[in-house]
Amino acid sequence: MVSAKFSLIGDKAFYKKVFSVTIPIMVQNLITSFVSLLDNIMVGQMGTEQMSGVAIANQLVFVFNLAIFGAISGVGIFTAQFFGSGDEEGVRYTMRAKLYICLILLGIFWVLAFLKGEMLIGLFLRAGDDQAAVALTLSEGKRYLMVILIGLLPFAVNQVFASTLRESGETVLPMKAGIIAVFVNLVFNYILIFGHFGAPALGVVGAAVATVLSRFVEVGIVAGTAMLRKHKYPFLKGLFSSFKVPGNLVRRMFRRGTPLLLNEFLWSLAMSAIMQSYSTRGLAAVAALNINSTVVNLFAQGYFAMGSAVAIIVGQLLGAGKYEEARQTDYKLIAFGVAVSVVIGAAAALLAPLFPRLYNTSQEVRDLAASLLRIAACFMPLTAFCHTCYFTLRSGGKTIMTFFFDSFYVMVLVYPISFLLSRYTGLPMQSLYACVCAVDFIKATVGFILVRKGVWINNIISEID
Repeated sequence: MVSAKFSLIGDKAFYKKVFSVTIPIMVQNLITSFVSLLDNIMVGQMGTEQMSGVAIANQLVFVFNLAIFGAISGVGIFTAQFFGSGDEEGVRYTMRAKLYICLILLGIFWVLAFLKGEMLIGLFLRAGDDQAAVALTLSEGKRYLMVILIGLLPFAVNQVFASTLRESGETVLPMKAGIIAVFVNLVFNYILIFGHFGAPALGVVGAAVATVLSRFVEVGIVAGTAMLRKHKYPFLKGLFSSFKVPGNLVRRMFRRGTPLLLNEFLWSLAMSAIMQSYSTRGLAAVAALNINSTVVNLFAQGYFAMGSAVAIIVGQLLGAGKYEEARQTDYKLIAFGVAVSVVIGAAAALLAPLFPRLYNTSQEVRDLAASLLRIAACFMPLTAFCHTCYFTLRSGGKTIMTFFFDSFYVMVLVYPISFLLSRYTGLPMQSLYACVCAVDFIKATVGFILVRKGVWINNIISEID
């Protein structure tokens, strides 16, 4: 039962704690998303086919990125609770486990991309479109993908260090590194895409090279600085003096983490499949969705940061055994996240017509992108609620539950609806997109019940011998 004195509004100390966690993450992600928008606009200046090819290739990379996120998130549940209990050796064990998992996933994705990359890109192209445009989109997407693969190694290593630092409450260093990296990406995009300052004009390959360079800069700053400041991050002392991870902990991380890894991997596959359903509406739909997703990511950083706050703050409270405080803090975080998303959604809806005008594409694509942005803005509060519910369940190690709540739900309900509506109805793209977004009302209802029941309140590190 919730105390009669309970309130969804926190005190000054609560918001100070929330802002100390969320603002650095939000600033980093906002800058990253803004520069990604500029990056997207630069690629868009080359034409609809180039923009669509890069968007499709990035959809494949998106699957890898979320697999990495799921892998380190599963282990990160233990990291946050180990740190909350003051167990530095436990944090070291989790860092090593993250590194091993990331390297395995990297090897698998490299093999698939080299052998099947062209075929996978082709799945998003409709035979009924102009064949010259389809061929150019396929060619540009493949060229971009082959270069971007190089940057996945520094990306994976950076995620190991940055996630651990965040789970220990250090959000400023990853923020600074991310800011520097995105500006490196922006500068080299300008130079290499268009051939400024004597450099060759490489087009989409230049965009990929710029991204790879920024990845190496980011991991150099995060990992290099952290290792030089071991006095500030004592859990890094002796990190590589041994490669041991206790078998008992491995088994528990595997049991808790595998559902999260599968969740993110299968969710990303399902989202890519939904994107493929949308692509049946033609290259204009692919281009408009690319603009939409890039702009939505810019506005969504508010509730993305709130999800991170739930994982870090609530996870630490659970690790310290402060269950009632964790419950009340979680409710306040969810309420605050939804409130923030209402404001953000309103701003996104008002600004929706402006962003598509920045792209060198047809008026059809611009109009469609603006419509999709308005639809996405209307659903932002609902998305924010589902997002914070997911991280609430995850903070207590309820990873099997999060699997059913997230990826299983998308695979068995959202994707089939998108498939059926896209193949067997004549719904225009806007109506199709709105119907798919509206399915989240079911997810929000389930999330409310699970969070309210407190099934997530759990200290997983107390189970470890």
